[in-house]
Amino acid sequence: MIQTAEAVAQSASSGDMVLYEQPLNERMRTFLRIEYLYQQLRHHIQQSSPWSSRSAVTGMLDIVAILIRGDVRSDVLKELERQITVLDRYQAVEQVDAERLHGVLDNLRNLRAQLHAVGPQYVQELRESEFLNAIRHRSTIPGGTCAFDLPDYSHWLRQNFERRSRDMQDWLQVVRPLCDSVAELLWLFRQSHESTDQVAVNGVYHHTLDRNSATVLLRVSLPGGSELYPEISGGHHRFTLRFMEWPAGNSRPVQAERDIPFSLATC
Repeated sequence: MIQTAEAVAQSASSGDMVLYEQPLNERMRTFLRIEYLYQQLRHHIQQSSPWSSRSAVTGMLDIVAILIRGDVRSDVLKELERQITVLDRYQAVEQVDAERLHGVLDNLRNLRAQLHAVGPQYVQELRESEFLNAIRHRSTIPGGTCAFDLPDYSHWLRQNFERRSRDMQDWLQVVRPLCDSVAELLWLFRQSHESTDQVAVNGVYHHTLDRNSATVLLRVSLPGGSELYPEISGGHHRFTLRFMEWPAGNSRPVQAERDIPFSLATC
């Protein structure tokens, strides 16, 4: 049972909507965390500031920490296989856009091939890097990556951006096949289910899922600029949304006590 509201606010792709997502199983939780860190890494890796390079390295180390906890690669390969099998059946359906379907299938197969090619020990290079390991160990200490703690890291950060960029791109290539696969799978999850309009009566919405459903992700959309956000709790069979208002000052958020229209997708 997932108890906390770990919804991550994102900008919705259409209109002025704000999107909150909540995973309903551990695999989806891992996928969303990898996507978040990968986006952070790809943003900062393009910036020339040494502070951005620090953020890129931190994002890289966080991704590696997730990947070495379990067999994430195997989970991603299984999900790629499942999606390929499901989509392959649609090739015989006349109403399907064949060109678009072939493009998606080709992309999934390419990602599967890349992930197979790197092998199960693909992150070993990053795990065994003395330079990255020193940063990882010191990062557990508040302010532990200061220049006097890690003079070699400070020296690297003072190199020109071209040098730092080459190193970061080398590290990125190690995790790119898996991260790109996760990004594609999440895109498929999100695109395969449309949102429906709902109303939270007195700020609360309860929903019971079909026991045979394979729902793994909730997507809640509110108009941009809304003063509300959803607090989501639930599991595989049911979930509850409570819409909260952010108060002024240091007061605690309070639940809205009016009817709240919103959009919901169960993926």
